[in-house]
Amino acid sequence: MKIIIAGAGDVGFHLATLLAHENQEITVIDKDDEKLKNIASKLDVATIRGNATSSTILEEANIRHADLMISATSIEEVNLTSAIFGKNLGAKKTVARVKNLEFLQERERSYLWELGIDELISPELLASSEIERLLNATSLTDLYYFDDGELTLLGIVVDKRCELLNKTIEESAYLNPENDFITVAVLRGSETIIPRGSTTFRDGDHAYFVAKPSGVQRIMKFNSIEAFRIKNIMVLGGGTIGENAARKLSKKYSVKLIEINKERSFDLANNLPDTMVIHGDGRNADIILEEGLDNMDAFIAVTGNSETNILSSLVAKERGVKKTVALVENVDYVHLSQNIGIDTMINRKLIAANNIFRYIRKGDIISIAGIHGVEAEVLEFIVKEKSKITRKYIKNLDFPKKALLCGVVRKGKSRIPNGGFRIRTDDRVVVLCAPEVIHEVENFFSE
Repeated sequence: MKIIIAGAGDVGFHLATLLAHENQEITVIDKDDEKLKNIASKLDVATIRGNATSSTILEEANIRHADLMISATSIEEVNLTSAIFGKNLGAKKTVARVKNLEFLQERERSYLWELGIDELISPELLASSEIERLLNATSLTDLYYFDDGELTLLGIVVDKRCELLNKTIEESAYLNPENDFITVAVLRGSETIIPRGSTTFRDGDHAYFVAKPSGVQRIMKFNSIEAFRIKNIMVLGGGTIGENAARKLSKKYSVKLIEINKERSFDLANNLPDTMVIHGDGRNADIILEEGLDNMDAFIAVTGNSETNILSSLVAKERGVKKTVALVENVDYVHLSQNIGIDTMINRKLIAANNIFRYIRKGDIISIAGIHGVEAEVLEFIVKEKSKITRKYIKNLDFPKKALLCGVVRKGKSRIPNGGFRIRTDDRVVVLCAPEVIHEVENFFSE
């Protein structure tokens, strides 16, 4: 597949990283020579210096033979224009990154589709949706359902209360007598570990599991986790992400939003009738304390300043707030949550890149879940007749070592497979794998 990416910033770089593992023919266009040198030094991609809205530049990138053009610069107008030009110059499909949410309305979408844009991606809207999903996890670091909850991906922090501490997976087998869950990943610092039987759980590890419904309860029990119900939420920052998060969350929870800009506060109060909007400087800890931080079940920090979001979330955690989420602009900060006590740090650019990657992979893969900070994807397949995966028992498949068969749903019933299990046609299979082996894993599920 030939893919052209306009923009060598964080979104374009992360997307190119995901795709470069698959021997795709990738060309990256950007006006910034330093960004292009950086991406070329780390990835096997072609680079072109220039404006992606230039037909000359697009033709130099061989746009007429492109299977996909992704316009992911930080400038909305450039993305829309380059995607339209790209489609009209021959690209089979186009994706554009946008900030103005009006473009996502049905009428605007239809108009842009007629002009040549197949898909629109809003990092801000995706981030607010991700916040809503993370709040469903309450006591967990992450939660994702497959096949209506027959299989669940969930994350925990290993600490001194956890029975897994300092045990290998083999040594902790007694905690899983019914084989109703499997450890699928361990995040230690910035290192992603695809675990084996000899993998040891360390203090501070983020451990991720795929479990049957009974396994979810078992995991929470041996980690001394008590589920709690969120009622009150404080959102710090009334930008696009904060506004949309408050709008979504206020349908289920009592939400208080704090915004530093007075004029913006009045606009938010008009736009969010079910949210209490406070004009105040959330960088001042006294302000958020006066506004009832101690009574909050969750604290969401989404200002435009990463340091403010991190520090205010730490204050919230220190005051006993059970769930904290902080928006960070620096991609490298995402791993910090594991070490400093914030439940989850999110980066809208990574979320956008991952979402575009999932769009590209639509087809045999019916769903894809990403785990914050973990360099792996969780994929769900429906097994086709004559697929390679059905030909042998799992132990004889020579499945990639950087991938793990996590769970199977057969005729509505979930199973955690072992080496003696054989996958059949029409099974729904959940797989965790590192980016560099996704294409190899897909081959097992193709006819």
